[in-house]
Amino acid sequence: MGESIVDLQGITKTYLGADNPVHALRGISFQVNAGEMVAIMGPSGSGKSTLMHLLGCLDKPDSGTYTFAGEDVMSLDKDQLAHLRNKRIGFVFQSFNLLGRTTALENVSLPLNYAGVPGKERETRARQMLKLLGLEGRQNHFPNQLSGGQQQRVAIARALVNNPSLLLADEPTGALDTRTSEEIMLLLQQLHRQRSLSIVIVTHEPDVALYCRRIVRLSDGQVVAEETVPRPRRGKDGPDN
Repeated sequence: MGESIVDLQGITKTYLGADNPVHALRGISFQVNAGEMVAIMGPSGSGKSTLMHLLGCLDKPDSGTYTFAGEDVMSLDKDQLAHLRNKRIGFVFQSFNLLGRTTALENVSLPLNYAGVPGKERETRARQMLKLLGLEGRQNHFPNQLSGGQQQRVAIARALVNNPSLLLADEPTGALDTRTSEEIMLLLQQLHRQRSLSIVIVTHEPDVALYCRRIVRLSDGQVVAEETVPRPRRGKDGPDN
């Protein structure tokens, strides 16, 4: 740790509202170190979703600088941004965002398809990732044949199949019960530790944030506090960082 994978300085983003402009982000500055697990918290309307879109290169700030692993994101064109998203950033969502008529194996293979990976290699890598996530016997199941926790595991496998350096998780436990939420957070901790994976989790749940080493708090589009969690919640072999 120590080298930053994400470096935001003075980030602003304003949307044109029906009557008045909406200042979603007002000079956001913070870093995420390589191999760090960070939670972003804040009330509704604090700018969490806008920030997640910018971190994931789904949108660009109006001003400020965004450096990803030493690369100036602001200077990239649409094709370069798409390449960065597909190769170096993984996304996990509250609603899983799986294709309903597509098997778990096919869902996980999708990013590899977009990346132009040959068919046999796609299947091999997707099967390996599903096995890693504890879904070895579920490759040919459709999402409606899986529990909520299993669907989220498929979504995490899909997010990681291209070996990204950053995982962005937007309310990853929001659609799950308490026990399954804990299982998913412990899984994310395990992946974070074993793969030296940088993870940013957007959540409104304090219990979820406490699995991370650091919490960044937003309010009205600004960072109002940053705190270190001395002893993150963890399983028996959970990480110390």
